[in-house]
Amino acid sequence: MSSNSFDARRTLTVGDRAYEIYGLDATGADLPSLPYSIRVLLENLLRNEDGENITADDIRAVAAYDPSKEPDEEILFTPARVLLQDFTGVPAIVDLAVMRDAVADLGGNPDVINPRVPVDLVIDHSIQVDTFAVPDAFQRNAEIEFERNYERYQFLRWGQTAFDNFRVVPTNTGIVHQVNLEYLGQVVFANSETGEAYPDSLVGTDSHTPMINGLGVVGWGVGGIEAEAAMHGQPISMLIPQVVGFELTGELVEGATATDMVLTVTEMLREKGVVGKFVEFFGEGVGSLPIPDRATLGNMSPEFGSTISIFPVDQRTLDYMAFTGRSDEQIALTEAYAKEQGLWHDPSNRPNYTDTLTLDLATVVPSLAGPIRPEDRVALTDAKRGMREVITRWTGDVKSRANEAGLESFPASDPPTPGGQQNRRPPEHVSTSDGMPDRLSKPTPVDMDNGESFILDHGDVVIAAITSCTNTSNPSVMIGAGLLAKNAVDKGLTRKPWVKTSLAPGSKVVTDYYERAGLMPYLEKLGFSLVGYGCTTCIGNSGPLPPAISKAINDEGLAAVSVLSGNRNFEGRIGPDVKLNYLMSPPLVVAYAIAGTMDIDLYNEPLGTDADGNDVMMADIWPTNAQIADVVDDSVRREQFVDRYADVFTGDERWQNVPVSGGSRFEWSDESTYIQKPTFFDGMGAEPGQLSDITGAKVLVKLGDAVTTDHISPAGAIKADSPAGHYLQDKGVEPRDFNSFGSRRGNHEVMMRGTFGNIRLRNQLAPGTEGGFTTKDGEVTSIYEAAMEYVEEGTPLVVLAGTAYGNGSSRDWAAKGTILLGVKAVIAKSYERIHRSNLIGMGVLPLQFKDGDTQDSLGLTGEEEFSITGIAGGEDGKVPREVTVTAGDKEFMVDVRLDTPNEQAYYRHGGILHYVLRDLSST
Repeated sequence: MSSNSFDARRTLTVGDRAYEIYGLDATGADLPSLPYSIRVLLENLLRNEDGENITADDIRAVAAYDPSKEPDEEILFTPARVLLQDFTGVPAIVDLAVMRDAVADLGGNPDVINPRVPVDLVIDHSIQVDTFAVPDAFQRNAEIEFERNYERYQFLRWGQTAFDNFRVVPTNTGIVHQVNLEYLGQVVFANSETGEAYPDSLVGTDSHTPMINGLGVVGWGVGGIEAEAAMHGQPISMLIPQVVGFELTGELVEGATATDMVLTVTEMLREKGVVGKFVEFFGEGVGSLPIPDRATLGNMSPEFGSTISIFPVDQRTLDYMAFTGRSDEQIALTEAYAKEQGLWHDPSNRPNYTDTLTLDLATVVPSLAGPIRPEDRVALTDAKRGMREVITRWTGDVKSRANEAGLESFPASDPPTPGGQQNRRPPEHVSTSDGMPDRLSKPTPVDMDNGESFILDHGDVVIAAITSCTNTSNPSVMIGAGLLAKNAVDKGLTRKPWVKTSLAPGSKVVTDYYERAGLMPYLEKLGFSLVGYGCTTCIGNSGPLPPAISKAINDEGLAAVSVLSGNRNFEGRIGPDVKLNYLMSPPLVVAYAIAGTMDIDLYNEPLGTDADGNDVMMADIWPTNAQIADVVDDSVRREQFVDRYADVFTGDERWQNVPVSGGSRFEWSDESTYIQKPTFFDGMGAEPGQLSDITGAKVLVKLGDAVTTDHISPAGAIKADSPAGHYLQDKGVEPRDFNSFGSRRGNHEVMMRGTFGNIRLRNQLAPGTEGGFTTKDGEVTSIYEAAMEYVEEGTPLVVLAGTAYGNGSSRDWAAKGTILLGVKAVIAKSYERIHRSNLIGMGVLPLQFKDGDTQDSLGLTGEEEFSITGIAGGEDGKVPREVTVTAGDKEFMVDVRLDTPNEQAYYRHGGILHYVLRDLSST
């Protein structure tokens, strides 16, 4: 319970219920001048003040928020709940399971181990597009997915029944962020145990968690260790952020979609520079945006670089809550609380922001983004030109019409394509006046197994995917895609045979309203059959291309294209055969699937011809905003949300038939290659041991500047000749069944073997190598093998690094793998804040070179024997602010980066999980 130095407790009565709230006016803050998101942080501190970790001074610092100040004051944020997806969530539940075993080993009651705040896990990252464009694609993909991931699902099915405060949304129900928006998000959280009401807030183990910001809920993506801390009721460290205000005016015009708006905003915010900042939308234009449009913006926060991108609560929020099936009581509480606490949107109010931008929504034009970054927006009018410029730079395989004679190129008239569509690149459309080449020229014949033959070229679209939470939560763009498909089919158009098409909605509500509107048959006729309810293409689960197409692309070096309604298009992410990836609205995805190429001007060149041979332009089939709105109003119904979410945790027959065994403690199997009992708690006592110096240590890796968590944490494919590959093969797993590091995060044996294994890692102890190598006893060997030899010898290990160590995404295995390899301390020039926190959370001591000191200036080779002394010399049993390092004949002081009382406690206990476990086992 809060110590409440500000006497802020009061009662809010809503209907016949009374709630205890913490009044923001008690802080003396000028609330209208504070950004909405800062008000939410202020309430969080006020309610959780304990006088030690969260103090009255922290509250005063936020109440007196200075938007111009560079972030340097650390505060602790305590989220109301935690959201997990299956890839990142499995290891968190594995840790809960092993903590129960550890409590039992200490003589306690294992059932005390449960999340202390509500935790929801949505299985959405495992479905892959193996089968497409056939009526039973969904069923076939679901069967393959279940077979691949059965061990993981068996474990999560057990967790669903074993833990209190933990729920699982089974596979093929929806995408985590769409389920969060449509069902899990509460806006105002009513705590039944304490009787308190407070703003809903969360952290999630997926970077696109800020999608919930569209509903007015503060939430962002974190790594697994921060999420586990929050699960156990521990606050998360953060700096008081700067807030950039984004003013919206006007309304979207005819033909512009929410996707076009978000790509425009992404470009603007990336140019402005908002990394690590909050973004907050304000102004008269906010009221014109429905919640799905707002959520589309919030979803792209990682692409902006901001921590969150939030909208305040207003009438649109309440209307959406009612429409999606929230209770009358929840809606009434949300309205009363927001108005009482000054959290209700006042469009005439302009809070004090660090900086501001303005966008007139009427200026938004149809757009796409690519080919490798979400912020690289291209107006649709310039899409053909932009794509050609990229391919010219990449391949040089482009020839102008003036030079065409005698050169390998298409003939004057392109060959017919299936479906009666001629002239996909009409020869009469010549772009010579602006210096652009007339045509791409790498024509490659492809003969399919089914007897189809066609020509494939640079710029051809081989993947067209309506996928990802970014857009599939938005009925206007989804209905727009369906109407465009209907109009196209009515005109006799079909998709090109080389395009792998897929429809992967984020909620079953989408297919409900598609069926009600009668649009599903038209999408299916264009190949957009339902392939599953999950992230699919946007996270790289696009599945393999047909072998003949893949072979042609790789044999000829074709620059093939994917188009998707997602949020990420980084190089190599979507599929191994695709070089250019473009983000766009669902209707444009359908249009490009029909065109079959990006080498087309959709405004001036026909998509194809109708049955009478007449050209069909995109304008002929593009639905109007009014038509889309009419269908949305008629086909999207409240009862669809109520019915679909009534049994959201039940799952299909496959899920229900997964056997559950083990009771409150999981029955670990040595045979499993997906789920193994981690060794974090081996030998742990009821009390923390005495702090001790680190002596006789050796350096495992010596790294330069800007080493990211992607360099440290295992990710992507598992190579057969790697330590992880050897382990799996020894377990009888064939390389074709390796799956990925992401799918095997519940097996520490696999993950520790991949730590520091990135193919681009440069360990200075093994010069001339790239990847997971080091040198031990004069021999180059894998980092894993060397680490295990050191562990066997009883030799502690150290990592040396430069500036910004651990930059990038907050990956829990970057810290978990480090401790499992036997690393006791990291000495770096500087740290990314969250990775430093994660190291502490796993019991690794983060040390920092003094100003002016570097590895080079101190003459460190990494071959010395290291000792770190003075660790136990601080007051009150704490580690002092600096300690002494001896490296061979060199001695120097370093700063200890345990910056808060909580971090001191976590390190003293050997990590945050040990701290929580001892606390619970003693009760």
